[in-house]
Amino acid sequence: MEPKKVTLKKLHEVIEALQEGSEEPIGNYFYKGFRIQISKYRSSGTERYMRLYRKRRENGYCVRCGAKVTRKNPKTGKLYRLCEFHREITDRKS
Repeated sequence: MEPKKVTLKKLHEVIEALQEGSEEPIGNYFYKGFRIQISKYRSSGTERYMRLYRKRRENGYCVRCGAKVTRKNPKTGKLYRLCEFHREITDRKS
């Protein structure tokens, strides 16, 4: 994943969010030729996958491959969590 280019003001906002205890600023940032990585120290693989899953789901991407999901669940009106390809594989596995 490419680091996000940030300004000094945005970097201050990231630091403030970290002080509040938020997990939102976790990621890679690029500031004046420096890459700044913010991650949880000694987080388990499960925690990392849960964050990745949550972030993909919130942004409307397939949780398995990261492709953009276009279809919505007609009952709830929310996007499906899997793309058409992975929905087909998962639903027809039997």
